[in-house]
Amino acid sequence: MGFADQRFNVNLSILITELPLLERPAAAAAAGFTAVELWWPWVDSPTPEQSELDALKKAIEDAGVQLTGLNFYAGQLPGPDRGALSIPGAESEKFRANIDVAADFAQSLGCKALNALYGNRVEGVDPAEQDTLALENLALAARAADRVGAILLIEALNKPESPLCPIVSAPKAVEIVDKVNEATGLGNAKFLMDLYHLSMNGEDLPSVIEQYASKTGHVQIADNPGRGAPGTGTLPLADLLDQLKKAGYEGWVGLEYKPGERPSAEAFEWLPAEARAAR
Repeated sequence: MGFADQRFNVNLSILITELPLLERPAAAAAAGFTAVELWWPWVDSPTPEQSELDALKKAIEDAGVQLTGLNFYAGQLPGPDRGALSIPGAESEKFRANIDVAADFAQSLGCKALNALYGNRVEGVDPAEQDTLALENLALAARAADRVGAILLIEALNKPESPLCPIVSAPKAVEIVDKVNEATGLGNAKFLMDLYHLSMNGEDLPSVIEQYASKTGHVQIADNPGRGAPGTGTLPLADLLDQLKKAGYEGWVGLEYKPGERPSAEAFEWLPAEARAAR
């Protein structure tokens, strides 16, 4: 099967960033893609002006691409932060203020997946306190996602690059998924399986797929080492995606890699043009 049998979307927060945000959806379409995803685009504001939300919505609609994934507010990303929902005080309040804004924006574009990044450990704060706060906020996010017909994604990052984040393995992320589903009774919390992050953790990727494909709501890829395009590292990404498909995963595969020292359009050359449009 290989790459030609997947449904790919382009993450516009790490690719095509040489262009202004509002020009990226059209650039993804020009490269042959029909679906995109985004980190929360307004890193300084969980509640941007409606005019900013409307402008991004129009850019996505005018480009003719589908928004398939959106992060809730997660602090400075890219940057030092790894989420806001477990951070007591102002950051947690920003996350809560963002929940309905992000959910409503997703609903306006038919986006069915919302990703909630957990956040770093805070020096001097009891980890148990952070985890209690996180579960409360994740339950709120799950309910908001359910209100708009979406799933809530919980992602494992990697310890070398995110040493203060406690969610740095597939089992830990799935543990949080299960806790959220138990707390809400909704069953709409799912695992975001990022094969790059898991490989950086040294996890056995075929085993992770075997164990957790049924709980996976979204997949993201980048090669390792380097977090570049498929083929720039050593991960057998085509084989891993084939295994996922055989295990029953039929969702999107987000391209969340760095283009390197070249225009992003050239970083798509590993994928034949005819395989870029979602089928």
